[in-house]
Amino acid sequence: MRLPRVALAAVIAAALLLTGCASGVDQPAPVSAASAVPLSQSDVLDDPLTYEGASTAVIADASVHPVSDDPAQSLPATVVSHDRDGDVDVVVTDTSRVIALDISGSLAATVWGLGFGETLVARDQSTTFPGTEDLPLVTSGGHTVNAESIIALDPAVVITDGSVGPRDVIEQLRDVGIRVVFLENEPSFTGAAALAEDVAATYGAPDAGAALAARITADVEEKIAEIAALPSVVSGAKIRMIFLYMRGASGVYYLFGEESGADQLITALGGLDVAGELGWSGMQPMTDEAIVAADPDLILVMTDGLASVGGVDGLLESKPAIAITTAGQNGRFVDMADGEILSFGPRSADVLDALARAIYAPKAS
Repeated sequence: MRLPRVALAAVIAAALLLTGCASGVDQPAPVSAASAVPLSQSDVLDDPLTYEGASTAVIADASVHPVSDDPAQSLPATVVSHDRDGDVDVVVTDTSRVIALDISGSLAATVWGLGFGETLVARDQSTTFPGTEDLPLVTSGGHTVNAESIIALDPAVVITDGSVGPRDVIEQLRDVGIRVVFLENEPSFTGAAALAEDVAATYGAPDAGAALAARITADVEEKIAEIAALPSVVSGAKIRMIFLYMRGASGVYYLFGEESGADQLITALGGLDVAGELGWSGMQPMTDEAIVAADPDLILVMTDGLASVGGVDGLLESKPAIAITTAGQNGRFVDMADGEILSFGPRSADVLDALARAIYAPKAS
């Protein structure tokens, strides 16, 4: 079953609209994903359940590497757009100027991973990987689209998934002659591979899509196997994990459950998905009762979200129910950049690697 990403986007966008990123807050020490050193050869904890303290997951190489420098195209290409009123065929004749927008930056990363990065003429606020810094920003802090700025850039195609908006505004871009393609974007590893093929279809480049999908799948499977082979994962009790989304200034705290993407990460990381154990689906407001019942050993969070509540100390002071959990008592929080942690796409394996190092080898530098 596909989680309606629009619903997730609405909650996150509303929270972001009400608060900015906190600053001046002490953050956990970063743990770099030093990919030159295999995870198994890093300073891996003998028993990660006894570790105390927070850590930040950092991708060693944040770049998105294309599968081809010059992917073959065949235009015009007919692609299915998943509009609100049903699927419609969109004929794409020109991909020289493209804007790819979604709440996690996955679409732009996929375009780049296919080898079409030079066609991007703008970015959303979650697209932060190297090479995109100078692209004009066309979404706000609340992931709201600025239609005027998009029109001014004269794109041939806008690719999106409905997670930024308002959706009506994006659909109305068609009134000025811009082709708009809505693609499904399931927050999962298989969804990332499918997205590669769907974006490639928009470009009339199925071979590049198949190549990127295969690379994503192979890289993720290899990384999951590497994590599963860690001695503490093989022989020890699984770490009970949850994903907590928060924006302190607006008082937004959500627990992410099954089909949110967080469950995919936790399972791949060798952890026990507490949300799945308790039957949580999608996302739900955090309550004291829910967090106490979950009693996680470790809590995954977004970096800006943690900063917005005053860091770990601020969170534990403001939310005593979290403080009495095992994770709270041990200060066991792992944060990662907002635009990376749930950005399923070409860097999925890199995200897993960075998180695994922050969880199982937090003392590595």
